[in-house]
Amino acid sequence: MIKCSNLLLLCSLAFSTHTMAHNLPSLPEPVSNNAVTKVSTKQGDFIISFMGLADKKDHTAIHNKVWALNISKSNQEWQIQKSVPSSLTLKGRLASVATSIGKNAYLFGGYTVSKNHQEVSSPDVFKFNVITNTYTQLANMPVPVDDSIALSYLDRYIYLVSGWHNDGNVNLVQVYDTQTNTWQQASPFLGKPVFGQAGAISQNIMLVCDGVSIKAHKDKRRSYQAIAQCFKGVINKNNPYKIDWRIVDHPTKTARYRMAATSTKNKIIMLAGSPNPYNYNGTGYDGRPSPATNEIWIFDFNTEKWKVTEGNYKKTMDHRGLILHNKKLITIGGMDNKQNVISDVVMREFK
Repeated sequence: MIKCSNLLLLCSLAFSTHTMAHNLPSLPEPVSNNAVTKVSTKQGDFIISFMGLADKKDHTAIHNKVWALNISKSNQEWQIQKSVPSSLTLKGRLASVATSIGKNAYLFGGYTVSKNHQEVSSPDVFKFNVITNTYTQLANMPVPVDDSIALSYLDRYIYLVSGWHNDGNVNLVQVYDTQTNTWQQASPFLGKPVFGQAGAISQNIMLVCDGVSIKAHKDKRRSYQAIAQCFKGVINKNNPYKIDWRIVDHPTKTARYRMAATSTKNKIIMLAGSPNPYNYNGTGYDGRPSPATNEIWIFDFNTEKWKVTEGNYKKTMDHRGLILHNKKLITIGGMDNKQNVISDVVMREFK
């Protein structure tokens, strides 16, 4: 691992840690744990926020609202879109994941929370067209998961790696084929099954780090523990369902929960998150408020090395994705270092 100073920033991948949130308008209201993605259309590039948690931070604050912003044009404002449909009785969901292929956004799973705190993983999969503001319901996930990651490959396949299913984590890699509207299982994830992990894909190589696993006890109920782990998965170019999983050294030896991640130039970028895993209200499973971070991790597939730094931008956590646009990294909403749900749209430049 190479540790870079704040003055040197990120060595070969130099970030300007100057916060540029003023270049994009804030969300109409604070939201956290929202699924985010970017779609490219003939009318421009749109960033989209799906569902999530409002600032009250209880089960009544979980919603299915959607906002979209055209970032290809100046002086644009966030536009309210149709709410996400649901096959479940409760419509609002947390921990959904989204990704895009071309002009279409794909939205997977999430979970509902009832008044008596019962949580149910949703099997729902939707394709969303931001231009027509319409949803198309697709084939349900074979095993409904939430708090997973969604990675697109070859403008056709979408990989859901690990995640939570109703009562526990799964080691599954579920692959959705957008051309045939079908699912197939790929080589299982070889790390500890987790939820709240971070991951991204560059060409045919994915990188998955950290998350939370279940710990069993002899004389008390199970507990949750952060897992510091990183695995590289190389997709077989002749068979998209075969993945060669290999261990990658962890950059800090301290796990992060719900970091935002993306890829660029054969590198994987992960940032923000919290070192203390928490329930959806920002309070850790250990009963303590969870702090946010401003740490940035970068893994270079060419050198197989990490570079780590801290920026001087706002510390945030509770992200479901990181958007790359015109050499800028964008987070949408989330929580701040005091566990407040925020409406900030933060851009970080890099060269």
